[in-house]
Amino acid sequence: MLKIDCPWCGERDQSEFSYGGEAHIVRPPEPDALTDAQWGDYLFFRDNPKGAHREQWCHSAGCRRWFNAVRDTVTYRFHRVYEPGEEAPEIES
Repeated sequence: MLKIDCPWCGERDQSEFSYGGEAHIVRPPEPDALTDAQWGDYLFFRDNPKGAHREQWCHSAGCRRWFNAVRDTVTYRFHRVYEPGEEAPEIES
């Protein structure tokens, strides 16, 4: 089973967590000014890289707190977890 390191609770089983999608998505400042195509891009189109990717996770069966992580989408290995509001770490190629 995959283990995830919650920044507050420590290492726990993957079954305790919920995936929240790509991290650091910035909401458009004036959504009403967007075209339907631009709004659709914001809502539905996300990066899907092969390799390291910044993601949001929630420890839903534990402390219920959200955090960000850098996870490799090929190996599933978590390289780093960090609290929301922290600057996004650089991803090495």
